Amino acid sequence: MANASRFGVRKRTGGINITPFVDVLLVVLVIFILTSNASIPGIKVDLPKASASVALEKPKTKAITVDNAGQVFLDAYPVTLPELEERLRTEKALTPDFPVIVRGDASVQYAKVVEVLDLLRRIDLNQIGLVTGKPA
Repeated sequence: MANASRFGVRKRTGGINITPFVDVLLVVLVIFILTSNASIPGIKVDLPKASASVALEKPKTKAITVDNAGQVFLDAYPVTLPELEERLRTEKALTPDFPVIVRGDASVQYAKVVEVLDLLRRIDLNQIGLVTGKPA
């Protein structure tokens, strides 16, 4: 045995180097977290087109959608205007300055979107965005 260590033959240490595996898993986890928050849940609507649009996705963003029938949704749940006001006031009590986006279908009556915007003004929400699509 003395000759074996003298000539460079050593006993292999057991185990697997898991450092590259952990690195890959952390990268996959970060990518998953970023892509899971990339879209705001809501109802599918035909958005009006605008030449410039800004990304409004933030973690606490509330999405209000008005579909082509005039039905109002808060984060994909149908609500009436009094229910919408109550839920937004509750959210404002918990988080005073949260962003709100309004998604209106291109064929919806303008008055319905104005009612929603007026309700947001009464609640005194300042971070409001109107969502549009990109022109073809």
